[in-house]
Amino acid sequence: MSGRTQHEVTRLLEQWRQGDQTALRELTPLVYDELRRLAHGYMRRERPGTLQTTALVHEAYLRLVDQQNVAWQSRAHFVAVSAGAMRHILIDYARQKQAAKRGGSAHKVPLDEAAVAAVERTPDLVALDDALKALAEFYPRRARVVELRYFGGMNNREMAEVLGISEATVERDWRYAKAWLYRELARTGSE
Repeated sequence: MSGRTQHEVTRLLEQWRQGDQTALRELTPLVYDELRRLAHGYMRRERPGTLQTTALVHEAYLRLVDQQNVAWQSRAHFVAVSAGAMRHILIDYARQKQAAKRGGSAHKVPLDEAAVAAVERTPDLVALDDALKALAEFYPRRARVVELRYFGGMNNREMAEVLGISEATVERDWRYAKAWLYRELARTGSE
């Protein structure tokens, strides 16, 4: 995304937050490709059949549109919030599939059933989410770095901007978090 477009997105986010629905209509085509890039980045790490990228983008978009009171700081902040929304959608979906395997039938995520196929790796995703929650209890910023990189596809520069820290700190947090998560997932047998 060009610098001009990034500033345009930030301006439109602020106008939207202030209640300008025209800004939302102008913003949608600018951020839709960014949301697809995020979703595609995550989905390429999963086995085929988890969710379709489009279904994930649409569900995330619907959740984001409901967040009108967020004080959007920048395009990077929007991407970070989007990454979090996608993570929660995927975790909810994974937990739903696990519950269904145990005989439960609750639908926690309203996704188009035609867009959803069988999930083979959901236990891994759920284990990662559980480990991330444990990491966040002790090191919230490090957990956020993992979320932004893994779910948001952000690079160190973008994460530094969103978190208000240096790129070197982002890199240290990433290295620490990877080791911590690896140890936690190995301990639980979910690596």
